[in-house]
Amino acid sequence: MSSVPEGSAAAGPGRTSPGTSASVTPFPAVGTSPSGPVPEVVGTELGTADPPPGTGPDSPQVKTSLQILRSLDSGPRGLVEARAEERLTRFGENVLPAWRPVSRPRRFVRSLRDPFTSVLLCLGLVSAVVSAWGTACVILALVGVSCLLRSTEEHRADRSTAALRELVATTATVVRRASADAAPREREVPVADLVPGDVIRLGPGDLVPADVQVLRAGGLTVHQSALTGESAPVAKHPLDAPDPALDGAGPFARPQLCFQGSSVTSGSGTAVIVATGGDTRFAAAHDGRARQRGASAFDRSVQGISWTLIRFMLLTPPLVLMANAALRGRGLETLPFAVAVAVGLTPEMLPVIVTTALARGAARLARTSGVIVKRLPALHDLGAVDVLCLDKTGTLTEDRPVVEEAVDGSDLPDPGVLGWAALSALWTLQLAELPAPDALDEAVLDAADEAGGWGPSAAYEGVAALPFDPVRRVATAVLRRPGRVGIHTLVTKGAVEAVLERCALDGDERERLLALAGRKAESGLRLLAVARADRPARPGAYTPADERGLTFVGLVALRDVPTPSAADALGVLARRGVTVKVLTGDHPGTAARVCQDLGLRTDAVGGVDGIVTAELVDALSDAELARVADRATVFARCTPEHKARIVSALRAAGHTTGFLGDGVNDLPALHAADVGICPRNAVDVAREAADVVLAEKDLTAIDRAVREGRHSSGNIATYLRITLSSNLGNVIAMLTAGLMPPFLPMLPAQVLVQNLCFDAAQLAFAFDRPAASALRRPTVLRSRDFLRFITGFGLLNAAADLATFGVLALALHNAAGTDGEAAFHAGWFTENLLTQALVLVLLRTGRSAAERRAGGPLRAAAAGLAVVGVLLPVTPLGPLLGMSALPPLYYLLLGSVLGLYAVGLTAARRRYERRHPAGVEQERSVRKAGAEL
Repeated sequence: MSSVPEGSAAAGPGRTSPGTSASVTPFPAVGTSPSGPVPEVVGTELGTADPPPGTGPDSPQVKTSLQILRSLDSGPRGLVEARAEERLTRFGENVLPAWRPVSRPRRFVRSLRDPFTSVLLCLGLVSAVVSAWGTACVILALVGVSCLLRSTEEHRADRSTAALRELVATTATVVRRASADAAPREREVPVADLVPGDVIRLGPGDLVPADVQVLRAGGLTVHQSALTGESAPVAKHPLDAPDPALDGAGPFARPQLCFQGSSVTSGSGTAVIVATGGDTRFAAAHDGRARQRGASAFDRSVQGISWTLIRFMLLTPPLVLMANAALRGRGLETLPFAVAVAVGLTPEMLPVIVTTALARGAARLARTSGVIVKRLPALHDLGAVDVLCLDKTGTLTEDRPVVEEAVDGSDLPDPGVLGWAALSALWTLQLAELPAPDALDEAVLDAADEAGGWGPSAAYEGVAALPFDPVRRVATAVLRRPGRVGIHTLVTKGAVEAVLERCALDGDERERLLALAGRKAESGLRLLAVARADRPARPGAYTPADERGLTFVGLVALRDVPTPSAADALGVLARRGVTVKVLTGDHPGTAARVCQDLGLRTDAVGGVDGIVTAELVDALSDAELARVADRATVFARCTPEHKARIVSALRAAGHTTGFLGDGVNDLPALHAADVGICPRNAVDVAREAADVVLAEKDLTAIDRAVREGRHSSGNIATYLRITLSSNLGNVIAMLTAGLMPPFLPMLPAQVLVQNLCFDAAQLAFAFDRPAASALRRPTVLRSRDFLRFITGFGLLNAAADLATFGVLALALHNAAGTDGEAAFHAGWFTENLLTQALVLVLLRTGRSAAERRAGGPLRAAAAGLAVVGVLLPVTPLGPLLGMSALPPLYYLLLGSVLGLYAVGLTAARRRYERRHPAGVEQERSVRKAGAEL
C-alpha cells in the first residue's frame, strides 16, 4: 500500500539493503513454533474424498499451525506436484457449484422464463384448449425456435466469455515442490487448481481463494463483509499454541482462519488451505447468490418496455372477442384470430438478438482491443455511460511519479529526508512481503539511487514492518543499526496529516508544517511526510499503537507526469457525451494541477465549485450530493467510502456511471457503478468485481469499449423501434379491419406465418453496423421515448394497412365467395410484408442517405422479406394457407399506396429526428463540449 490513499504500499521488488546482509523478521518462519522448527509431515496420505476430520472451518477443536499441517498431511514447504494433482482429481476443482457451466437442456428450459416467451406459451396452450390446433402448433413452434436460438446463442456467448475470462482468471501464489527432495518453489496457479493442503501466499488486494488457516502474518487484515456483513477489516494472525479461549468461538471470530469470499486489505501472510469448492463456508452460506447483482441499466430499460407490451398483449384477446361478439355476433370461433393478433405484437426475437448482438460485440472488442467483457449486459451499459469516474494516477498521469525535492521542516533541501523515506519503502516491501511495488515508493527508491547514496540510513537493517492501509494512511518500518544494541528506530512515512498526527509537536508547529505542505500541494505536488523515533528494542510484535511520539524529519515532494494520450482521449470522450469525474485521494491542488495540464475544466458550474473535498461530501445529504456531483469535476481527499457514495449519488441523479479503478480502495465504487472497469494488472479483488477488464489502464481503450457498446446497443434499439412500430401498426389495422368485412381479414395461420417471416428477417439486426450518428451519444433505452416512437409510426403503418383495405375492395369488387376471401387474405399478407420491408430500410438508424445505405444485412433481409411477400401466395403453399393469386390491378394500386407510405414514413422520421430530445440538439451540445475541452 502506498503512503497516500490512492496507492498500494510497497517498495521495489528485488532490491537489497544498502549495506546490510540480512533482515530479522518479527514473526516465526513458516512452519515454526516458539520452540523451534516444525518438521514436515510426509507420512499418511489422505485416504478419503472428504476433508480430514477436524480440519474444516467449522471444526469445534482449535488447531495450531503444526496440528493443522499434520492433519492435512502437508508441510511448510508445500505439497509435491504429483500429490497435488492426485488431490485435485479426488476433491475436484476449487470452483463453487453455482459457477459450473449450464447444460444446453437446462438452458433451453430457462429460456421459457423470458416474459414474452411465457406469454406466447400461454397463448399456445389457450389455442390448444379450444381445439385451434393449427394456431397452437404454429405458436408452439415459434416458442421452440425462439428458445432453441436463444439457448444456442447463450451457450456460445458463455463459452466465448469463459474463454475471455481465462485471460484474466484469478490466480494464487502457491508453494509446491517437483519431488519430495526438491526445493520448494513459488508459482502462480489458477485458483481452480488449488487443493486442501496447499500452502499459499497472501498480499494486499488478493482474494482469499479458499478456506485457509494462517501460518504466518505481517499486519494481515481482511474484509469478511461478503460473509459477515461487517465493513471494517479484521486482523488475522497464526495460532502457534493452543488457546482454550477460542474453543467456543465461532469460525469468523478465530483470528487464524480466513474464508473464501474475503479479500486482503493490508499486510501479507502465508496460509494452508483447509477446504475448497463446495466445502467452503462461502459455498454453504451463499449457494451461488453472492454472484447475483442488482438489475443493470440495460435490464431495467428492457424490462420496462417489455412489461408495457405484455399488458397490451394480454388485453388484446378479450377486446377482440368482445368487439366481434357485439358487432358481428361471433363467439369463440374468433379466439384463434385474437390469439394470433396478440402474438403479432410480440418481439419474439428480442432475447436472441440481444444475446447475439452483445456476444458479437464482446468478441470483437476482445479481438481488436484486448478488452474483456465479463458480463454481457455490461456492454450495453458501456454504451449508455454518460459519466466516467476515475482516479488520477495511472489514468490521467503516468504510473511513475518523479521526485521533485526533499526538504526539512524549514523548507530547506535535505538529502537525509529522501534517505529515510527510501529506507522505509525498501524494508516495508521486503518484510511485509508485499506482492508489488507502489509507484510512489519506486519513485523514492529510484531518486535515492540516482542521488548517489542513502546517507546515514544506509547502515540500518530491517526488523519489522507495518504496511500501509487506507485507514491509517501511513507505513512504518522498524529498523536497527548494527552495533547499536537495544535500540530500534521506527521510520514512518505517508500522508502529511496522518504523519503529523503521530508526531510530538505543539499546535503552532503542526499548523506551520501543515501550511508549508498546503502551499506545496496547491502548486500541484504530491507529498510524503517522513518521521522517525528511537525506541527500546523488544521481542514482541509492533502495532499501529507504536506510531506515536515521532520526530518530524521532512517532506518528499513528487510531481505527476500526464499520460501522453490522456488529453486527446478526454476530448474524444467529451465529444461522445461522456463527462469525466476525477475521484482521488490526493490534495485538491495536486488534482487541479493535473486537470489544468490536460485541459479538463475545474471552474465553478451552477454555483458549485469544480473541485470538491471529502469534508464537503461528508457534510452533504444524499440529495445535495447528487446535485453537487452532477456539476463538480474533481473530488479530492476521497476515501473508498467517499468514492462509492459519489458514484451512487450520480446514479441517483439519473446518470449511467462507469468507474475505473485498480486497487483495494476502489472496490466499493466498482460495486456501486453501473459498469465497473479495471485494467488487467489490477489487484485480484478488483478484477473479480469489475464487469470490464482493459488490456491496460488507458482512456483510449475505454473509448473503444464505449464505442463498441453503443454499436451493440444501437442495433438493439433499432430492432425494438422498427419491430414494435411495425407490429403495433399491423395489430391496430387487423383489429379495425376485423370488424368491417363479414370474414376475418387474415386467418390465424396467415398471421403467424407472416410473423415468422418477419422474425427471420429481424435476425439481421444482430449483424448490422449502425450509422456513425448512433455512436456520438450515450445509448439509453427510455420506455417513454420508445412508446412515443412506436405509437406514432405504428399509427402511420396502420393507416397504410387500412388504405390497402380500400385498394383490395376496389381491385376485388367482382370477386365473391371463397375466392374473394382467399384473394383478400393474399393481398393483405403481401402488403404487410412489403410495408415491413420498407420499415426495415427507412427507419434504420442514421440521418443521411449514405448512412442508411450502409445497412447491408438489413437491406438484404428486407429484400428477402419483399420477395416472400410477393411470391408466397402464388406458390403451392399459398392455397394451403388459404391464399390465391391476385389481379394485376391490385399490384398497381398497391404500388401507389406503398409509394405514399414511403414518403409519409420519411417525412415522419425527419420530423421525429428534429423534435427528439436525444437528437440534433444533443449532438450539437456534445460537439460544443468537446470543442471547449
